[in-house]
Amino acid sequence: MRLKSFYILVVTLLLYIPTWHVAIAQEKALNVSVNPMGEETVMPFYDYEHIPDFTYEEVEKRIAEMDTDMPFELNETIFAFIDYFTVRNRDYTRMVLERQDMYFPMFDTYLSAHNMPEDIKYLSIIESGLNPKAKSRVGAMGLWQFMPATGKEFKLYYNSHVDDRLDPELSTEAAIRYLKALNRRYDNWELALAAYNCGPGNVNKAIRRSGGKRTFWEIYRYLPRETRSYIPQFQAIMYVLRYAEEHNLILEEPSYPVAYEKVDMGKEYTLENLAKHTGLCIEDLEYLNPSLLKSKIPDFGKAISINVPKSGHKFITENQGWIKDSLKIETERFLAELPEREPVKPLHSATYRVRSGDVLGKIAAKYGVSVNQLKSWNGLYSNTIKIGQVLHIHQDQDNFEKNLASTQSISTNNNGGKLYTVQPGDSLWLISKKLEGVTIDQLKKLNNLNNNQIKPGQKLIIG
Repeated sequence: MRLKSFYILVVTLLLYIPTWHVAIAQEKALNVSVNPMGEETVMPFYDYEHIPDFTYEEVEKRIAEMDTDMPFELNETIFAFIDYFTVRNRDYTRMVLERQDMYFPMFDTYLSAHNMPEDIKYLSIIESGLNPKAKSRVGAMGLWQFMPATGKEFKLYYNSHVDDRLDPELSTEAAIRYLKALNRRYDNWELALAAYNCGPGNVNKAIRRSGGKRTFWEIYRYLPRETRSYIPQFQAIMYVLRYAEEHNLILEEPSYPVAYEKVDMGKEYTLENLAKHTGLCIEDLEYLNPSLLKSKIPDFGKAISINVPKSGHKFITENQGWIKDSLKIETERFLAELPEREPVKPLHSATYRVRSGDVLGKIAAKYGVSVNQLKSWNGLYSNTIKIGQVLHIHQDQDNFEKNLASTQSISTNNNGGKLYTVQPGDSLWLISKKLEGVTIDQLKKLNNLNNNQIKPGQKLIIG
């Protein structure tokens, strides 16, 4: 009898187990709240942290169905980066999803105007993570990471006030023209993108080393290490942003871009004063104008158009006259309160031709600059330089003259006299300017020189 009762109890419990599971599942899937009237409101619960499983075959099928002008075939390298963006670094992918609506519509407009593949826009994610103020360790800047030399080639100029490389629209136009030119050269988008990353010279070298192969994966092992991962990352992002929902990459809160319009408010005023007279948010103005390094429109002899939130554009255009007058008064008042400043010293630019035995560190020390400055000024991605290569160096005049004849070039002879070793680029005039109390005539007399001709390595008596 006891055994029979036990079996009945077990069977009863088993019958209720599915009900327990359903109740637990509903508790996880539903968020129940009670309003002041005592009524229950059931809201769906969404698990944003859930990471769906996926297979190589599923991803391969989705890629085959992608509508793109830049097709690619899945391989293990690309699949590894897809796993990285959808599993291991989901925060980065969500950050990109938050920013894409701010820049992708503008990218699409420029790409369409140049008849370029729409998917080129994903390259800016690999370059900068859609951060217009991104700066690399070697000095590349902006959404499209232009080095100074390449930027100037495509009319992206910079000074202490404005850096066009940080201007989303100007840099996008420049990047598209550069990529278009690279694709004309290689007639292959993967090679064009690779050249954008490491330079056409490295791609050409890889093609030669591969025996003349003309596809990315055929020259893959001959490319720089960074470029080998650059294209697979780009292709992985092309897939991930198309299938973000399939990987549960969904924003918990929607992101709304700041719509903007351009206005011309003259020159020589600050964004802070513009915000004060228009009621606009200074943070919005700075966000919309990342190329203004000091949040100030300088006096360049011409006006600079700036971006303002679309919500305030009508008010500004209708009241442009008195707003400009107010900005001018603020500027004049500010300048009147400033103490007199010393005149800005002009910059001196020099060129140096690389000689046998030279390294960047040695050249940097000679001119009193850093290796990073040399690389930034000359668009160098590494410390490698070649004999005969011309390097550009920029300094203010005083430092230039002092550093060019550093104390490292001065030695003593057996009699205790001072000797100066002539450096590349030296002249008697330049040496006399840097050595106090020494004139050109004294140098010529001390060294029995009949003319002004000197050569690197020559030792001159200087006292």
